Amino acid sequence: QVQLVESGGGLVHAGEFLRLSCAASGRTFSEYAMAWFRQAPGKEREFVAAISFDGTQTRYADFVKGRFTVSRDNDKNTLYLQMNSPKPEDTAVYTCAARKWQYGSIWSQDYDSWGQGTQVTVSS
Repeated sequence: QVQLVESGGGLVHAGEFLRLSCAASGRTFSEYAMAWFRQAPGKEREFVAAISFDGTQTRYADFVKGRFTVSRDNDKNTLYLQMNSPKPEDTAVYTCAARKWQYGSIWSQDYDSWGQGTQVTVSS
């Protein structure tokens, strides 16, 4: 399995921007489709965005379309989530996940490796 470590979380005001990173190690990053999930207090984990192993395909939850952008740099073994115009309801722990080759699942049980998560708090 690939090891994943997120960074970049913190406190941000609504309407500003934040970029999350997910550093991968231990396996060939370019063989893994990746995704971001989030979990707010008292709520279930939910899908945010996914990207194919080569970065050519992306998929987003409706509630982040047009605001968040998922990307990856396979040379740097890093996944990103650019959060533009965040809202207070985006406050959650954001976690990256990896699945070998197969892209696009919105279901957390389909992913094999997970990071520890990074807290994002959006103030109004």
